Amino acid sequence: MENTRTKSRPAFWLMFSIVLIALNLRPSMAAVGPLLSAIRGDIALSFSLASLLTMLPVMTMGLAMFFGLRVSQRLGEQRTVLLSLLIIGVATFSRLFLDSAAELILSAMLAGIGIALIQALMPVLIKSRFSDNVALCMGLYVTSIMGGAAIAASFAPLVMVSTGSWRIGLAIWAGLAVVALLIWSVQRAAMPASPSKLVRQRSFFANGRAWLLAVFFGLGTASYTCVLAWLAPYYVEKGWSEQQAGLLLGFLTAMEMLSGLLTPAIANRSRDRRVVLMVLLVLIMAGFCGLILSPHNLSLLWPCLLGLGIGGLFPMSLIVSLDHLDNPQSAGGLTAFVQGIGYLIAGLSPLLAGMIRDSLGSFEWAWWSLTGVMAVMMLMALRFNPRHYARHIH
Repeated sequence: MENTRTKSRPAFWLMFSIVLIALNLRPSMAAVGPLLSAIRGDIALSFSLASLLTMLPVMTMGLAMFFGLRVSQRLGEQRTVLLSLLIIGVATFSRLFLDSAAELILSAMLAGIGIALIQALMPVLIKSRFSDNVALCMGLYVTSIMGGAAIAASFAPLVMVSTGSWRIGLAIWAGLAVVALLIWSVQRAAMPASPSKLVRQRSFFANGRAWLLAVFFGLGTASYTCVLAWLAPYYVEKGWSEQQAGLLLGFLTAMEMLSGLLTPAIANRSRDRRVVLMVLLVLIMAGFCGLILSPHNLSLLWPCLLGLGIGGLFPMSLIVSLDHLDNPQSAGGLTAFVQGIGYLIAGLSPLLAGMIRDSLGSFEWAWWSLTGVMAVMMLMALRFNPRHYARHIH
């Protein structure tokens, strides 16, 4: 009994550290939307240009995914996480001193590099260290990512109002990186080192199933990034205050957290994830239709449906990718490819939605477009039959 308790203690602290690290992976983007009207009042930003604040870090994350695993193999898990948190912290804190759109966008891209290094590493680390509970631990990790978004979206407007500065509302989240750095530094001494030998990464560019998984992840994440960027400005245009719109986005991300925890636990009962994926996609479609047709009536229901759908779809897309391969390094290489291509696809959605808003004067057509995308994803999800995984990826 004592021996089991001794073994479980480092695992608990490792998971706790992963949770704290994951909290840092979205505030640099999530804090922007609720403060956008204040930022645009101080810095000249069209909606198309403002979309770059979400688009470019996501695209940077996609590109950085392709070398993220190589960096972690060279530096080791511990030093890679330290470097990534340092990059995120510096990029976020630098927003205290920004005076132009270019500087704001550059800070977002720098944060994107740090985020990508961590997100390339974490599926490998979780599959190797928590091999008996991959789905549950991935759910906890992804839920924490969304938790960071919820905290930033909800409290950034309050920080701005209390301090009178949107820059502080954006920069204060560097404190999360400091906390995660300290906890990771303390616990990593107790964490047994994993083999740091360089493993030649397999290329998935010629594999059709890898591309299907990547496009599925990218289209699902497109709904997440678009909602993250434009839900708050959409409701501000409908007459809500920045604080009300920020709290609504915070409520949506809280629903994402709830779904991110519950959905993998439910899906863990069966290796066939298709029914769960279908339910999640229907929830997202219903949420977008509600935003378009009745944004003021039942205004909490539509973000609730969107949050439950998006929050479950994000971890499930990665879990389905991890299901295809048993070896942690190979599965990590596949998820890095899936995230790399996926984030490049997802990064375009805020820009396209911003362009639609600039040209048509409304976000409604962006929501309709994403509803159609979810319908296409339902057809793609039907192909994820676990009995055929070995045939598609050996």
